[in-house]
Amino acid sequence: MSEKSLIPFKGTPEQEAELMKVIEAHREQPGGLMPTLQEAQGIYGYLPIEVQKMIADGLGLSLSEVFGVATFYSQFSLTPKGEHRISVCLGTACYVKGSDKILEAVENKLGIKSGECTADGKFSIDACRCVGACGLAPVMTIDEDVYGKITPDKVAAILDSYSKGGADK
Repeated sequence: MSEKSLIPFKGTPEQEAELMKVIEAHREQPGGLMPTLQEAQGIYGYLPIEVQKMIADGLGLSLSEVFGVATFYSQFSLTPKGEHRISVCLGTACYVKGSDKILEAVENKLGIKSGECTADGKFSIDACRCVGACGLAPVMTIDEDVYGKITPDKVAAILDSYSKGGADK
């Protein structure tokens, strides 16, 4: 259980109360861990160790069992996601057109790696396998905005536009 976020856990009493209701609803249900984890991620946006402990205690499971399921399925995240979620496509069409260099430029600009979130919570980066826009390769998305045919030298300006509060395509 070595994944550690640079951003401290900031759960609220309201979130905890909501999580307790979810745990109670699934406590006696066979296979109740999966829906509990899914709903917990919906409440918190990710599954920090503090939330995993509450789920383990509430469902009468070991923390290692909860952690094992949370890390096995790619739908779950143990790290927080940023206000702006960046995804760089590393699918074949994008990769052959240099998306690895796009990802590297994003990581260098933000000072974080894929799967991480900036300390201010503004940005998070993830690599993905295909966004279905192969004709625009290489492709990067930020939130719902799609940037196609980008080059590493365009990355800084795109990210700066989000830092200033808006998206300029």
